[in-house]
Amino acid sequence: MIGQKEIRQLEVMKRLKGAVKAFGERAPQYEANQAFPFENIEDLKQIGYTKLTLPKEYGGYGEGLQAFLYGQELIASACGSTSLAIGWHNMTILEVLENQQWDPAKKDAFFHAIAKGALVNRAASEPATGSPTRGGRPQTTAVKTGDGWVLNGRKTFTSLAPALDIFLVSAWIPEEETVGWFMVHKDLAGVSIDETWDLIAMEGTGSHDLVLQNVHVKADDYVEKAAPKKGTGWLLHIPACYIGIALGARNYAVQFAKSYTPNSLQKPISSLPHIQEKIGHIELELMQARHFLYAVAARWDEKPDERDEMAGELAAVKYAVTNAAISIVDKAMRVVGAQSLKKSNPMQRYFRDVRAGLHNPPMDDAVLALLANQILQDDEEKAE
Repeated sequence: MIGQKEIRQLEVMKRLKGAVKAFGERAPQYEANQAFPFENIEDLKQIGYTKLTLPKEYGGYGEGLQAFLYGQELIASACGSTSLAIGWHNMTILEVLENQQWDPAKKDAFFHAIAKGALVNRAASEPATGSPTRGGRPQTTAVKTGDGWVLNGRKTFTSLAPALDIFLVSAWIPEEETVGWFMVHKDLAGVSIDETWDLIAMEGTGSHDLVLQNVHVKADDYVEKAAPKKGTGWLLHIPACYIGIALGARNYAVQFAKSYTPNSLQKPISSLPHIQEKIGHIELELMQARHFLYAVAARWDEKPDERDEMAGELAAVKYAVTNAAISIVDKAMRVVGAQSLKKSNPMQRYFRDVRAGLHNPPMDDAVLALLANQILQDDEEKAE
């Protein structure tokens, strides 16, 4: 099992630790202007973070899940939007790496493009279907032509959209009556971004709509068929992001408590028992959440033959860690008090951003249903 010390000593992580300070400093400006964090993304490219999970033979770092999650957590402690947005890129690399459907030459070209700086993400959500994890069929269509395919449709929640070079788009193929995935380059005719993103949380993810109007792609751009649903460890970048936001809130609250001395006291409020109790609860929840997150990530990295059995564990991590993050931010705000609600205070951003985790997959109700069905099925099998 790779330890936290070893992760911190990775070359790219040392560079990342130096970069995230600037992310935190830029965050208020991005928020005020409702702007996409182009500078942060460029910094991540320069330090090699966008190649963190790219195989070494392509010039990447070839890191697995644990290092990926640590990086996401570190970025999120300064800017949650940047973390969540870039997380989808590195996750997509890992998914494609293990996908056996891709033509080897196509996969090779895809990874070479990333090595040269291309950013990628999947485009799956749609206005009528919501999250693809709910099982809705995409309304985006792919119709076969003599030399390829024509795609039409609209995708929502396309994180990192302003900076993406390659989209992996899900579409319904009428003649095959199945869902397929297509590689779409941003510069193809008929590809556009409709800047619809207006949420009060995770404002900087740039999760705009991708619009496809008679987009022609080549025959070999049909890269995947829809795979059976199963748990994927790469989605743990989501709870890693939200516990990173909680870590940022904890750090701010602790520094505030150590430095704030109202005129009714002779010592900072960190000396007060009720403040110490709150900080103690924060630390306990943070430790529990991070242990769960990294223990499951270690199993995923070290025991690949057990991955098909981990759907329940993976879902449980997302539920437990994300809800712990929400609780931690709430307690941190109680430490800071009313000042945490000032627009100039980063705590109000942590508060809004961390709640977005409830709406990232898998959702709480789906997790609890999965866990219940697993244990009920296990009991039935034992009884037979």
